[in-house]
Amino acid sequence: MKLNLFRKCSLLILLVAGIAFSISAQQPKPPVAERPYKPTDESLRQYQYPEWFRDAKFGIWSHWGPQAVPRQGDWYAKRLYQEGSPGYKYHVEHYGHPSEFGYKDIIPLWKAERWDPEKLMELYKKTGAKYFVSMGTHHDNFFLWNSKLNNWNSVNMGPKKDVVALWQQAAKKQGLKFGVSEHLGASYTWFQTSHGADKQGPKAGVPYDGANLDYQDLYHANATPDDKDWLTKNPAFQLEWYRSIKELVDNYQPDLLYSDSKMPFEDVGRTLISLFYNQDITKNNGKLEAVYTCKQPSGGLWVEDVERGVKDTIIQYPWQTDTSIGDWYYRTGQKYKTGTEVIQMLVDIVSKNGNLLINVVQTPEGDLEPDMLAILEEIGVWTNANGEGIYGSRPWKIYGEKPSNTPVAKRGRFDENYKFTSKDIRFTTKGNTLYAFCLGKPETDVMIKSLAKSSKLADKAIASVTMVGSKEKISWKQSADALTIKKPANMPTWQVIAFKIEFKK
Repeated sequence: MKLNLFRKCSLLILLVAGIAFSISAQQPKPPVAERPYKPTDESLRQYQYPEWFRDAKFGIWSHWGPQAVPRQGDWYAKRLYQEGSPGYKYHVEHYGHPSEFGYKDIIPLWKAERWDPEKLMELYKKTGAKYFVSMGTHHDNFFLWNSKLNNWNSVNMGPKKDVVALWQQAAKKQGLKFGVSEHLGASYTWFQTSHGADKQGPKAGVPYDGANLDYQDLYHANATPDDKDWLTKNPAFQLEWYRSIKELVDNYQPDLLYSDSKMPFEDVGRTLISLFYNQDITKNNGKLEAVYTCKQPSGGLWVEDVERGVKDTIIQYPWQTDTSIGDWYYRTGQKYKTGTEVIQMLVDIVSKNGNLLINVVQTPEGDLEPDMLAILEEIGVWTNANGEGIYGSRPWKIYGEKPSNTPVAKRGRFDENYKFTSKDIRFTTKGNTLYAFCLGKPETDVMIKSLAKSSKLADKAIASVTMVGSKEKISWKQSADALTIKKPANMPTWQVIAFKIEFKK
């Protein structure tokens, strides 16, 4: 017994040592002066947030791949193996039992035959996006790039196209920064449902196709019973993650890299981030322009990402919300956010030193539905008229004001029930100019208490007030209680109204 334990420990030590050596061997070896970032928190703390990201504010994401095919929304590749779930029931009814027809058989059905990346990117730029993010790989372990490490990729199967490369080419043509998202870190535990079997019914005990060793390169090897967290604790899986994402970074040298997790795998993740930063410095002739974002407080080492939620105040370090206009993948009958709701989120996030990265839901074929096009057009009209208060702006002394009867809530992930009104005011600033946004169309005069003569925040007298996107002369008065802006006679068509406030020098 002791001998077996000794052998297991020895094998584990050798495996970890092998991983460390392999990672070290894969690191580029430019002169030390050219690779200032090392895989330590102390070294990563020298990170300086690129101005392009701080100025951009708004990005669009293509969270898209084979899981869109059944039109059943997010996590289909996992849920089809969860006995009794809606995804399982749909799959059995439409495709067959997962022991016979599994996710591997869904992949060839994804053809993307109506996908036109150049046309979509032109639309996204018109909508107001300053950067674009392509899915690299989701938890389904299917790569959307021309991988030499994983045969399950979009060049070999499905569309037979390098999706990441084509998105990148289209983004560069439109002058947009380009990013990729990786969700692979969670795949090793997430996809273990594919190794199971029904517990009841006529197929009870019959293994799903994930248990077939012929497809282990898609579904992964079996995880140990205690390996159930979002991120695997298996060193071999962690090395596979490193090699895969390194290939993605090496091949496409993106401006932004997103991980759908906290920073993955401690020193393994730090090694990947330092490689990404150092490679970007070389690409940009000594200047670091790269952004790495994950779902962990940054401490200045990277950009913190908040999924489907926002911060409740101004944050010292630039951060990002990631969300979707609808479900993450196409789902029949889904409800989309309105254009106004997206605009409200954008303004609220920007006022707190954040960026909004939003997924535009594509059909499995790759195009957009008419109602999605209408939403993007509404957003584009607004950003074209009001973008001066968004792009290149910085937070003011406070993020804004909210109605006195608003319930106190600690905002965070998976909380998008905002219910903004015209009484919600958000601030951004550029130099001597302050922008005050009403998150709903005012029905009465607008009163901003933070700009009252008696307010400690108003340390300069106001010189002028204008409405952004309008030539109408605005009547206003600064009193001891508030800055009162008389309701304009002619309101624009959009709901979120911006006022430009100049101060006396």
